[in-house]
Amino acid sequence: MIPQLYTYLKIIVVFLLFDVLIYLRLRKLAVWKSQPLFANIIWWLLSIFSYACIFLNLFFEWSNFIAACFMFFPISILLGKAILLLFIAVDVLLAFIKNILRRPAESTAVADSNGNGARMGRSDFIIKSGLLVSSIPLLGLTRGFMTNLYNYQVKHVNLILPNLPKSFENITIAQISDIHAGSLYNLDAIKKGVALLLAQKPDIIFFTGDLVNDFADEMDDYLPIFNKLTAPLGIFSILGNHDYGDYHFNRFHFNNERKLTKEQNLVDVKDIHRKLGWQLLLNESKELNLNNEKITLIGVENWGVNNPHNYGNLDLAMSKVDPSSAVNLLLSHDPSHWRAEILPKFPMIDVTFSGHTHGGQFGFRHPDYQWSPIQYAYREWAGLYREKHQSLYVNVGFGYLDYPSRLGILPEITIFHLKKEGVIT
Repeated sequence: MIPQLYTYLKIIVVFLLFDVLIYLRLRKLAVWKSQPLFANIIWWLLSIFSYACIFLNLFFEWSNFIAACFMFFPISILLGKAILLLFIAVDVLLAFIKNILRRPAESTAVADSNGNGARMGRSDFIIKSGLLVSSIPLLGLTRGFMTNLYNYQVKHVNLILPNLPKSFENITIAQISDIHAGSLYNLDAIKKGVALLLAQKPDIIFFTGDLVNDFADEMDDYLPIFNKLTAPLGIFSILGNHDYGDYHFNRFHFNNERKLTKEQNLVDVKDIHRKLGWQLLLNESKELNLNNEKITLIGVENWGVNNPHNYGNLDLAMSKVDPSSAVNLLLSHDPSHWRAEILPKFPMIDVTFSGHTHGGQFGFRHPDYQWSPIQYAYREWAGLYREKHQSLYVNVGFGYLDYPSRLGILPEITIFHLKKEGVIT
């Protein structure tokens, strides 16, 4: 049996458990009892189609758009069922407490939709409220799928570097991260995103990893688009955790099965950077010179606190950095690297540029407050962070991975303005 089938079967078991528990409660609703055949057909067709989407993605290769639809539908339905299940749990708990206290049955009076004064039991009121509440995030996530995946936002950030050489004042750096070409499906939207980046006229461009999901050939359709990226002082890039092929599994496909090794795939990924004219930094550094003044760019391979496959060697990357370098800028894909190794060991690194988190693709961002479920896994997950004289910026990504929706956390192009003094933004 292919290894991933176990994972998919676990997901199906979760689906089935949700289905059974929710079904046992929903069938007690008066509206269900009035049209049991229709309600049962709709419920089980919805559930069976969810299972089918999972297995279709497992056994077949589709266009990225179809694959995204097959991923969006079951996960969205699962989320809705999970919310509804919470309401059912509350209903069961209240019934249990009432039974323990041996109080007489009471009901919550609610006028029905016809206004005829009919009374709805407490239990039915809770479940119908759960149905309503569970539909709200589904509507938002559907909008995130249809309109937000390619709704690129340009964010301007002032980077205050007191030691910045005069020749580099007001230089602009653009950062994009996490393209994940294997997920993308809208060529026209990608073209507009690249055009939007170029319209900012950056002097330097950073790409901070995860060019693909698994395979180098995911970039085939996008090479002519990203090949248009240019910057006077160069484009510099690093690898992300997905670029190494560590998540590649031997999927069974009825057609178009890839025949290549993980090692060859990595060679091909690196070659894409070369074809694009990007300077791929593999645990190494490079000096940028302007008018006999310099800053140093350092690029480290992927290194993360919770990643079982770490290739980054920051000691090696820093080994040839001139101690007299006025400013050192580091590209490191995973932001957990910053607190784990960079802050305690390398005070000479002024700014670290990261990606990886995607901002969770769901949450809320405001200059004064931001929240996403991803923050419970990553202390630094979106935007600018400072610790004494060192800074970290986490870009929330140009593309997306797995779940094809963004809600509140939109794809990002970041423009950094290098300044010697001023207000940090």
